[in-house]
Amino acid sequence: MKLSAQEEYGLRCLLRLGREGEGASLTISELSRREGISAPNVAKLMRVLRRGGYVRSTRGKEGGYTLARPAEEINLGEALAVLGGRLYDPAFCQRHSGVERLCTHMPDCSIRSVWRLVQVAVDEVLGRLSLRDLLCSEEQMSGWKSPHAVSLPVVSRPA
Repeated sequence: MKLSAQEEYGLRCLLRLGREGEGASLTISELSRREGISAPNVAKLMRVLRRGGYVRSTRGKEGGYTLARPAEEINLGEALAVLGGRLYDPAFCQRHSGVERLCTHMPDCSIRSVWRLVQVAVDEVLGRLSLRDLLCSEEQMSGWKSPHAVSLPVVSRPA
């Protein structure tokens, strides 16, 4: 599982705006330069985030983009969903059923239940985090633990 570039870069732009402080704004060129993302890509991301209600744009000399609400009110799971969707949604099997008209595993698919379980875990973690939570150092963030964390066994395979 990996984030798309749109999800990664969009989240970085939100974080950059969050670091600027409440009410501060940045232009597309400033975001582009500070995050090392092309200006056309930043413009696209800001359009997606504006439509999703996460940023506000202001025109003119003092214009730019600012967070539409305080960082503690921006849920990471919701923001990432606006930027790129979810890892798994129930319609997945209808879109990716292989070369056959209907997937041969449709009535009993153990893989689908794994993806559903992973999505629930991802939703739980991201749903508990706000943009404010990420406005800290990597060391501080790596100390964050979900109270529902599950340790998975390490399975060794014979060589």
